Amino acid sequence: MSDEFEGFPRAATGIEGLDYILGGGFPVHRMYLIEGDPGAGKTTLALQFLLAGARQGEPGVYATLSETEEELRDVARSHGWSLDGITVCELQTAEESLKADSQYTFFHPSEVELSETTRSVLETVERVKPRRVVFDSLSEMRLLARDSLRYRRQILALKHYFTGRSSTVLLLDYTGATTGDFQLQSLTHGVLALEQLMPGYGGQRRRLRVQKVRGIPYRDGYHDYTIHTGGLRVFPRLVAADHPRVFAPGVVSSGVAELDSILGGRLDRGTSVMILGPSGVGKSTLAAKYVSAAMGDGERAAIYTFDEAPASWLERGERLGFGLGKHLEEGRLSICQVDPAELSPGQFAHDVRRMVEAGTRLVVIDSLNGYQHAMPDERHLVLHLHELLSYLNQHGVVTLLVMAQSGLLGEALQSPVDLSYLADTVILVRYFEAFGEVRKAISLLKRRTGTHESSVRELRIGPDGLHVGREIKEFNGVLTGHLQYTGGAEPLLRNGDSGRETRLA
Repeated sequence: MSDEFEGFPRAATGIEGLDYILGGGFPVHRMYLIEGDPGAGKTTLALQFLLAGARQGEPGVYATLSETEEELRDVARSHGWSLDGITVCELQTAEESLKADSQYTFFHPSEVELSETTRSVLETVERVKPRRVVFDSLSEMRLLARDSLRYRRQILALKHYFTGRSSTVLLLDYTGATTGDFQLQSLTHGVLALEQLMPGYGGQRRRLRVQKVRGIPYRDGYHDYTIHTGGLRVFPRLVAADHPRVFAPGVVSSGVAELDSILGGRLDRGTSVMILGPSGVGKSTLAAKYVSAAMGDGERAAIYTFDEAPASWLERGERLGFGLGKHLEEGRLSICQVDPAELSPGQFAHDVRRMVEAGTRLVVIDSLNGYQHAMPDERHLVLHLHELLSYLNQHGVVTLLVMAQSGLLGEALQSPVDLSYLADTVILVRYFEAFGEVRKAISLLKRRTGTHESSVRELRIGPDGLHVGREIKEFNGVLTGHLQYTGGAEPLLRNGDSGRETRLA
């Protein structure tokens, strides 16, 4: 990389996430191409760029070839913005284009209209002396030019003109794949591509990619973004290595001595725990027990539920005596319902990071099945989850991942996608039958950070809470997921037995 641009001044875009991706904004006094299909947010981004300059006292010019000044001001009002400090240069009105004397017969339009267009812009620039300029859109100039060579010369002349006047210029255009014209990408100093994706179900997904910015490092790859009242919100792709942190070692207890004994003690900070099992077996209840215990120790926790409403989580916790409602009112617990059809994975990771930076030290994702629906491509799901877990582990967060397995009656349990290798600890919760009753069993499949029990214990969830019984050896089919109990009644928890929870000393 050239040393010329190290510490080079930047023109902030006014979009926090995009400025982070660019390392502070676009290098000043250069020309950049913003390309995307209609509706991708090019105009909104350009207005935010000019408004960010206006807030710093930098004059701006918006040269519009396709929209009227009134339409631009309507767009600004819809976001709650005022265009004070920005000069709108409307290059041709509808009335002028319909006048008889504007219908050229002897001259080709490129010989008259293109020169008139550039002259109008240059006159405005000489008068305003802007630090920031936007051209919207170049597709109109392309149509006015006689051929691609004339069009290229016009853009090259504009580039040299603005370079000598200390202006940072954004050129808005459709994507090169749509127009078949990639000349601008080679002429401009940088290229920012905006994309819209339409999934089979749910709302539009938008993402952007910095294709190039000469002379500076930037965060490459795809980054999710949304358009809402107030402009674009960009969610930079999470890279765990960019957020190292040293945390004090520690442990998190469940408050149930027998459950902690299964884990060989307690959960270590900076680790992830996956809770596997069929539907209704008590996975979310087990996670809620850890949340309750952490709240009792003064921790902050965040629950992201894809499958249940927050009210269901609270109601279950209150019914079992976990007292989550009190912690929610105190602000130490956050329960967020995630709609996988509307929320992009990048936005989800951004929200988790925001909670961790606010002091959250226990995160529950319930469930990974819902998270998978937000990202059907398994390869991308694994990469997203790997970066997210790495980030959480580096910040000393205990992460509980709930995943439902299919297969309830007789067949072996199966997971929709095998993510167990990503977790540091894997807890299995399953059904079994004994003496005409359906019961539940809990065991540990793996634990990277220490020793653990290899046996199975009974799990009982009742009105008086969550209870774990003694070790039970009389099981067949432990690894298949289809447990068969072969022992007597003595080791099992009795009906109506309080199974009183014994806390570790």
